[in-house]
Amino acid sequence: MAEHKEYWSTTGEQGTIKISEDVVASIAALSASDTEGVSGLYSSLTSDIVSFLSKKNLSKGVRIELDGEGAVKLEISFLALFGHNIREVAGQVQQNVKSAVESMTGLRVESVDIHVGGVTFAPCASAEEEAQTES
Repeated sequence: MAEHKEYWSTTGEQGTIKISEDVVASIAALSASDTEGVSGLYSSLTSDIVSFLSKKNLSKGVRIELDGEGAVKLEISFLALFGHNIREVAGQVQQNVKSAVESMTGLRVESVDIHVGGVTFAPCASAEEEAQTES
């Protein structure tokens, strides 16, 4: 394998199952992004440097730490949408990510740590769209 990636694996009667940390990160990112009040995921410059140096997956605002015993720790970094209660949105992200990762992979989610990096505003409708809705 060209890149260093961590895999969670289990062996059963019919063979071995390996789940890449990239798969877990994608599930977590999609689940977090679909939560109401989340504007988007982000990764900071510091995260990008750590990712490069340690080869850990920090893409899409998700950091994964797998242990060999089927447990995973996640860190999610997102931007909150203005007008939503950040504490409630963060709690919902934790629940959604935990549920999605556990149900889709069979891994046990040990923790979902949240980093809110900022607040964004919903995009304003263009004047043309406003004119169409008023008609």
